[in-house]
Amino acid sequence: LLTLYNAFHQGQYAAALDFDTSSLSKSNSTPARILKLRAQIASGDARGALASVKNENGPDFTAVQAFAQYTLGDTSTATEQVKSLVETASDNATVQILCGTILQGTGRTEEALSLLSKHQGNLEAYAPFFMHLSQNRTDLALKEVSAARKWAQDNLLVNIAEAWVGMRVGGESYQSAFYVFEELAQTPSTTAPKSLISQSIAELHLGRLPEAEAALNQALEKEPTDIDAVANAVVLGTIMGKRAEVEERMAELKGRGHPLLKDLEEKGKAFDVAAAKYSARAA
Repeated sequence: LLTLYNAFHQGQYAAALDFDTSSLSKSNSTPARILKLRAQIASGDARGALASVKNENGPDFTAVQAFAQYTLGDTSTATEQVKSLVETASDNATVQILCGTILQGTGRTEEALSLLSKHQGNLEAYAPFFMHLSQNRTDLALKEVSAARKWAQDNLLVNIAEAWVGMRVGGESYQSAFYVFEELAQTPSTTAPKSLISQSIAELHLGRLPEAEAALNQALEKEPTDIDAVANAVVLGTIMGKRAEVEERMAELKGRGHPLLKDLEEKGKAFDVAAAKYSARAA
């Protein structure tokens, strides 16, 4: 199960989907299937995952249904399922992770944090560190990662979490984060678009633009339609002054619902509101 778990969190979704679970114990069979369903959704086949669990019962599979619906853009159905699951199965680990993700994605961060706080030793439920970063609460994110580190010294997920928090802390932490992402990205057994994107972002923060571009190009070569790779290409292209490439990548993003588009729209509206308070004056 650990091999499957690591493959999923390294972004090696094809490897996770191909993983043979026939030899796993009964107690591990459901967690393994949930990981494979999540890998299926992450690899772009949410519709297929939804179809495979439509006749399944239990909170784990209902949470997968909700997450697949959310991924497909059916937010209303997903949120209704989340509401029911939170009321009846908030102690279920799959419910905590997937429903927490949906709540965060729909702007209900405090509800997500409340749900995730109910976990009992589930490392994935330390995901609040991401939510704290989105709230600019680096102090709380550091607290979550430190708590996880106390009982999971060399866990992949904790290492990744610590690296992302380090990216927000900055300074010498940029280099430490880079080492984590580079090792994952450049080791043949662990490389995946997800780790290459992470390496690219670390290179960018270190001011190494050509290296950032090289890592991002590697990710796009592996998966040309990866939405996070495309979004980061927009950011990097803007910084590097590649206007034509940025326009091309923005066209790819439109209609795909990436958070970058929403953020740009919100920032544009905020700028217009601020600009409206001032009037041009002739010198």
